[in-house]
Amino acid sequence: MEDRYDAVDIVVERSKGLTVTFADEHVAEFNLMRLRLACPCATCRSLRERGQEAWPTHGSPARLQITTAELHGAWGLNITWNDGHSTGIYTFEQLRRWSE
Repeated sequence: MEDRYDAVDIVVERSKGLTVTFADEHVAEFNLMRLRLACPCATCRSLRERGQEAWPTHGSPARLQITTAELHGAWGLNITWNDGHSTGIYTFEQLRRWSE
């Protein structure tokens, strides 16, 4: 993996979003809606590919929030949402590309 994809600082604001600073000082900011709508898990990707919405679903909370966010090895972040969804791993490479 290239150094430009190395995250050196990660700030999770549960009710606002995510900020990732990379080794080359590039700062990527993402709001909650952008992250949730772009969930990279197989289920959400499959729904989007079929033209369906991955979120919100029936019974989704009115206000979207991050419940937890944990490192997935050295290459990504696993986010658990307040709707219970937790299977998406946001790779640092993917987050960097989304921000450019």
